[in-house]
Amino acid sequence: MRTRELRDPVTITFDGDAIPAERGEPVAAALLASGKLVLARSSKFHRPRGPACFRGACDGCLARVNEQPNVMTCLVPAENGIVVASQNALGSREVDLLRVTDWFFPEGMNHHELFAGVPGVQRVMQVFARRVAGLGRLPKVATKPRTARRREADVVVVGAGPAGMAAATALAGRGRAVEVIDDALEGGGGARALLGEDAHAWTAIADAFAKSGASLRSATVAAGFYGDDLLVAGPGEEGAEIVTARAFVLAPGAHDGVLAFEGNDLPGVMSARAAGWLLARGVLVGKRVVVVVAEGGGPFGDAYARGVAKAGAPCEVTVLRGTPTGAHSGSRSARVKEATIDIDGKAVTRSCDALLVDAPRAPAYEVCAQAGAELAHEARGFVVRTKSGKIRDAIWALGEVTGTPLEPSRILEEALALASRI
Repeated sequence: MRTRELRDPVTITFDGDAIPAERGEPVAAALLASGKLVLARSSKFHRPRGPACFRGACDGCLARVNEQPNVMTCLVPAENGIVVASQNALGSREVDLLRVTDWFFPEGMNHHELFAGVPGVQRVMQVFARRVAGLGRLPKVATKPRTARRREADVVVVGAGPAGMAAATALAGRGRAVEVIDDALEGGGGARALLGEDAHAWTAIADAFAKSGASLRSATVAAGFYGDDLLVAGPGEEGAEIVTARAFVLAPGAHDGVLAFEGNDLPGVMSARAAGWLLARGVLVGKRVVVVVAEGGGPFGDAYARGVAKAGAPCEVTVLRGTPTGAHSGSRSARVKEATIDIDGKAVTRSCDALLVDAPRAPAYEVCAQAGAELAHEARGFVVRTKSGKIRDAIWALGEVTGTPLEPSRILEEALALASRI
């Protein structure tokens, strides 16, 4: 469901159905806006899946796009004529006959040992296991080789969230040639999930970055460090690059917090930050939404409720502070229909068609660890430890990945201090 009319409409198809979309928006957002929530099936037990993060960190939106399998549709910009097809199902994504796998093996299944050593049966089970665990068929046409190159740069910033933008602006202001790479379709990071007054405090950072002269390469992945070089994978025909820079600044931000509870993988259960990103694009995740703000969470759950209210959208949002303990679907639908939340030791049940979880975010430490960063384990995950922002020679880090709170003043202060040292 959308809160506004499409401004630049295009048409994509999903399993043969024509779907209206806003040009450039994530394909998964267009599908959700048209009521297509169940987009995928889990690889082993074929449980229904829907998008949960909208940042390429879950399997809920995997589909076949223009004959390419296993594409994260939350990272594909909608263009006219894109053909999307569900995969990994026997029947359809809504009625997958291989769903019986979950019913036959309620305690789990190790297909490597199932009927091992039984003549004849083992071979049959191997064929079955391969079919069950598939994630789409190979493309019909081989992909053409893409070019690869080596190049040098002055400063490369990984991550175009608030910390990355602030660092790039500060460095550009000191006369450095700065390029920022980010795997999202556009820059802004978590700040794009905030609206109205909640977004106002971040506007200055985004505006300064837009005027800084730093370049932004979106939909581009910092795949890893190899010695002093960074492997960068670009979209489309860009291919791969090995980049050597005078300085690398790592600001990958944080992953959405994920809490363990029954039904946390149901379609309709997603992060509050993901829902905020969708709302900013004019897409509602449901008509009856329950937001659970766990201890240490924020600010996205409360911001979502305020954003819906300001938009005057036909949506009822209930914000609860506690810990989700269960999510359940209806008998005829895979979508979440009811959620149970522990509030001060008391179980509270609410009906809903979307459950948003705002939990403490886990630092996205991976690329920092590849660069040699020291990690410290905390309840929320691994936090990168630096010496005044420095990981090692020519490699620096800042923002949520180093434990800095998501507060504009703190991020700006850290970015200015870091720029003075590089």
